[in-house]
Amino acid sequence: MKQTSDTSKTKNTTTSNKFVFNFGRQTDGNATMRELLGGKGANLAEMAAIGLPVPPGFTISTEVCTYFYEHSRSYPKTLSKDVEKAIKLVEDQMGREFGSRDNPLLVSVRSGARDSMPGMMDTILNLGLNDETVQGLSNISGNPRFAWDCYRRFIQMYGDVVMGVQAANDESEEPFHALLDDMKKSLGKELDNELTAEELQELVSRYKLLIKKETGDEFPQDVFQQLWGAIGAVFGSWKNDRAILYRQQYGIPAEWGTAVNIQAMVFGNAGDDSGTGVAFTRDPASGEKVFYGEYLTNAQGEDVVAGVRTPKPISAMAQELPKNFADLEKVRSRLEKHFKDMQDFEFTIENGRLFILQTRNGKRTGLAAIRIAVEMNKEKLIDQKTALLKIPAESVDTLLVPVFDLKAQKVAELICKGLPAGPGAATGRIAFTAAQAEIEARKGNKVILCRSETSPDDLKGMLHSQGILTTRGGVSSHAALVARQLGKVCICGAGDITINYEKKTLTAHGITLKEGDYISINGTTGSVYKGLIESADSEVKRVLEGTMKPEDSYTYQLFQTIMEWSDKHRKLRIRTNADTPAMAQSAVQFGAEGIGLCRTEHMFFEGSRIDDMRQMILAIDGVQRREALKKLLPMQRKDFVGLFRAMGDRPVTIRLLDPPLHEFLPQDDAVRRQLADKLGLPLEFVIDRIKALHEENPMLGCRGCRLGILYPEITEMQAQAIFEAAAEVMGGKNPIKVQPEIMIPLVGFKAELADQLAIVRRIADEVMNKKGVKIKYMVGTMVEVPRAAITADEIAEQAEFFSFGTNDLTQTTLGLSRDDMGMFYDEYQQKEIYSKNPFASLDKTGVGKLMQFAVDNGLRTRKDLKLGICGEHAGDPDSIDFCHKLGLQYVSCSPPRVPIARLAAAQAALRS
Repeated sequence: MKQTSDTSKTKNTTTSNKFVFNFGRQTDGNATMRELLGGKGANLAEMAAIGLPVPPGFTISTEVCTYFYEHSRSYPKTLSKDVEKAIKLVEDQMGREFGSRDNPLLVSVRSGARDSMPGMMDTILNLGLNDETVQGLSNISGNPRFAWDCYRRFIQMYGDVVMGVQAANDESEEPFHALLDDMKKSLGKELDNELTAEELQELVSRYKLLIKKETGDEFPQDVFQQLWGAIGAVFGSWKNDRAILYRQQYGIPAEWGTAVNIQAMVFGNAGDDSGTGVAFTRDPASGEKVFYGEYLTNAQGEDVVAGVRTPKPISAMAQELPKNFADLEKVRSRLEKHFKDMQDFEFTIENGRLFILQTRNGKRTGLAAIRIAVEMNKEKLIDQKTALLKIPAESVDTLLVPVFDLKAQKVAELICKGLPAGPGAATGRIAFTAAQAEIEARKGNKVILCRSETSPDDLKGMLHSQGILTTRGGVSSHAALVARQLGKVCICGAGDITINYEKKTLTAHGITLKEGDYISINGTTGSVYKGLIESADSEVKRVLEGTMKPEDSYTYQLFQTIMEWSDKHRKLRIRTNADTPAMAQSAVQFGAEGIGLCRTEHMFFEGSRIDDMRQMILAIDGVQRREALKKLLPMQRKDFVGLFRAMGDRPVTIRLLDPPLHEFLPQDDAVRRQLADKLGLPLEFVIDRIKALHEENPMLGCRGCRLGILYPEITEMQAQAIFEAAAEVMGGKNPIKVQPEIMIPLVGFKAELADQLAIVRRIADEVMNKKGVKIKYMVGTMVEVPRAAITADEIAEQAEFFSFGTNDLTQTTLGLSRDDMGMFYDEYQQKEIYSKNPFASLDKTGVGKLMQFAVDNGLRTRKDLKLGICGEHAGDPDSIDFCHKLGLQYVSCSPPRVPIARLAAAQAALRS
């Protein structure tokens, strides 16, 4: 039966009347229509329009997906007729008929989101086969084995995706694969393509019996019933668990929806002069300009990406299928020149004839993204601005991560080698399932996910792992593709390894490792090692530290090129959060232009300092407190001297003490006793004092400016340490022009800032008069509570700068503790209440509006108000883009994030 839709109770809320777009002889779309056609559909239309050999088909738009979910999984009333017309057009172009017993047309049904989501949604191939059409396919092909192979593949995919016949759990074998493996084993055969037509026919019967047993339904014979079942399954897969997880990982909005692409089948399993493959116009792991990919003869596409058979490298096709290889080289060049980016494309060869099934901008590692952008610019394919925008800002981080220490790697025990699919070095405990990887990661352990091959259901485990190792599959398998996108180290096709899921062991060349044992993988070379290997700094870091020459590292040269381009285009200044000279020096090496946040309380955690700090906190009056502060003053002064010298003439923002008391006061009885002994105080006094200082909610307790208002001597000591350190550094043989910026934390009232400001100004004058120097400084506040943002016009009367402390501003605005959100965060993400973690990427519609209000009103009061942001959000590319639009002058992030922030700031400027 053909699908019909009941729209009598619902209204069509789509924005156009056209839901189906053809490609082929008649092409209705192009590459600019990604929002409507999805990435795959838009690119199919574009390739058809420029004359590439694309099998004809049509795309059902993303608007139908939106309608599907808004109308209880029904369709617009005209869709059924539109699909029938589109099928007829494909029939005319292919010279075949959908459902014909004599000359059947078969189609594929695939998803197509606006942004590529490889493997996350469902696909069905060979649709249109039934007990009659399989005979017709056998007759017109003259190859019964081919026909029955297509039929068993179709039943397997349809039974899984549409009818829900799936493995019971992660450790169970997929039931259709189990039947296939049982048959091969009973016949003494290893490969799928060794099965005869008669054996495949028997396998089809077993598959249908399995479906009847598991679902209670017969496998459908009506081809239009099959088609609408597949369409519904693809739309339905937009909200499956792995698609939701993937969207959350990459910030893809749920409201975008997916398109569905229906395309005429061409057959790579039609014989030895047929095949299928996946190719990249450049190496997606390294970025090198080489033809990269793999193929299988007498196979269909899922054989390559699923990793069931380990394919051949694309270079081997030059000898095996030379004409097709030459044609592919031409397609490779044409795709890059037309799309202006590295392309990942799928192809099929049917009886010697080449077809291109899809193309997309290829997923790549961070190193590859940078190399491809730089080299395409040199080749004059793209300009500098386009090159910068093509690099995910987070990619820069992959150039800075550690690699294996060469000495440690040389003495490590090599287990085997596989295919290098995601560069870098990773070591961790073996986990054989996604669930186990997650368990280990939550314990704080590093993990290597080891699988025969991965599937989209393994995504959560891959996210929790440092690296992925598979025994089957190649460099375009699911594992490799997703690992590169996640920035994970990956080795595929390590065929010498045998994994026994039941015994939870991994064996190669007489070496057996158990789940939980350490294993190390080098995704650049493909080497797998027993045990844990120490890592070494990246080439970029070694050059920056002077232990390697720049000319000896092409990686560093690429890094430097991108940084120079970024600095040329960005408007935002990039500062760092640093509490020690070592952190400051590291940040300067990465390009930091100042310190945007020095957390002075962090300076007291080292060595015996914390006990002196505790003595100050436990003081019962000003006299005792001042005695303790005398010990802390020289420590603070020395720290600030080190910071000022490390930063040179760059600005340094110092936040006055902001200690939640529970972070300093000991909770353990033994530590309390040691503290009492060291300070010469009775244990009972220490215990009673700690109880007296107890806070129900330390995050909202006596901290920030409240501490300085209650105990002004604390503010006096810190101000004295800052200005005396500045005076010391400005004098001597090598004077430095210091630029201290003193930040008063947790201000919510203008009077709070005025109180602390008066102390800072008084101490500054006293030190400058005593030392005979003039220190240019600023005093401002951290905007981290909603009241500060709402009363920004008043607070700006006192403050010379605002620095948004968005960690606490997020907590106080959302009424949410970032330490406790783990109790419900997964559920909130699953239900897509949170599209992103609000502590990792700014909540622009909530917290962002408060920031906008503060900026606008603060500038009305003080036109020269300096505006910045510090904290974790300042290293997030999406948040940096928002800060650029907001008109901030700088962002301040952790030292390793400085290069990412430089690139993200440039991209924000270019986009605006």
